[in-house]
Amino acid sequence: MSDRTRIGVGLISVGWMGRLHSRAYLASGQHYPEVPVAASLVVAADPDEQGRRHASDALGYRETVSDYRAVLEHPDVDVVSICSPNFLHHEIALAAIAARKPFWIEKPMGRGVEESRDIAQRAHSAGLVTSVGFNYRHAPAIAHARELVRGGAIGRVTNVRVALLADYSSDPDGALTWRFSRDRAGSGVLGDLLSHGADLAQYVVGRIASVTSTTETFIRERPLPASGTASHFSKGDERGPKGAVENEDYAAILARFDGGAVGVFESSRVAIGPRAEYVIEVYGTTGSVRWDFQRLNELQIATDTSGYRTIMVGPGFGEFSRFQPGAGTSMGFDDLKTIEATLFLRSVVEGRQLAPSATDAWSAAEIVDAALRSATSGNWVDVQAVTGPLTYDA
Repeated sequence: MSDRTRIGVGLISVGWMGRLHSRAYLASGQHYPEVPVAASLVVAADPDEQGRRHASDALGYRETVSDYRAVLEHPDVDVVSICSPNFLHHEIALAAIAARKPFWIEKPMGRGVEESRDIAQRAHSAGLVTSVGFNYRHAPAIAHARELVRGGAIGRVTNVRVALLADYSSDPDGALTWRFSRDRAGSGVLGDLLSHGADLAQYVVGRIASVTSTTETFIRERPLPASGTASHFSKGDERGPKGAVENEDYAAILARFDGGAVGVFESSRVAIGPRAEYVIEVYGTTGSVRWDFQRLNELQIATDTSGYRTIMVGPGFGEFSRFQPGAGTSMGFDDLKTIEATLFLRSVVEGRQLAPSATDAWSAAEIVDAALRSATSGNWVDVQAVTGPLTYDA
């Protein structure tokens, strides 16, 4: 262990994602033993006593605190995971930058493009490496799809289809949590799911240049939550008071890519049927590829008119061999976050941006912002280009 750099980890918010970050840091050393980094779980912050207890008893953090500032001030903390609700991201990220702590933050990084731009530019100016939770780009099937597309195996890309359809808010009696508030969450399904789709499309194909879109809110009122700790899976009291849903349940986007391809994007958080149908299809002049998160370890490929053939990913596809010995033994969602944690830790010790960056998150936020403006105006809107360490095109 003496030849490994110890990285002290501070966690802000011990919810589901914070727990996943913590497990991913520890799993990184198991799956990447040659990477000279050893993550040490130092201190976790959460205002909720139950969360703090879980951080110490189950996750193994040495200390717990209620105020996130104590994490940033801790002398043994080298990096920070920001897993708090959206409305705290900007404040905490800027505090991490001021403390010169590299950070891994979940998406959407800001409640809107202004916050995302501010975080990305300040982190870049401070010379900090960052990481953003665009975990789907780490799937081994996506790694292979990107190689095929960018290597010309399907010819010139003509069109792209991305669909992120989920049912997590389909129950009209689901509680009116912060996720449905424009002030606290920003956009709805655009930031929550389609930011993933935008990053995935840009990672596989290239930059999105302009969009036109429409959005809709199908469930306009929801019952108020029974407590302040309700999650977006919590039920409300159907007989109690209700409040207005302020952001979109559904979005549809037409897009144009820099390379000339056109795209169709669709996302819903209230679809009944799909549980987590996150699909990308890329069509070219000589073939196409198709991936669905629900079949994480499969990739469909067509190189002629005989139709798709389905291949099981295995060793030689992305980071698959780090987790399983052969095709047919599946990787899972948590493994994608372990890849992400490893890229972040390597970024820190190597001093170069390897993980999806805050600039990547700003780029996705520009697409979301253009879509929101288009939904209001009904016009095509150009997507503002960003500057800084983009990794989707690296």
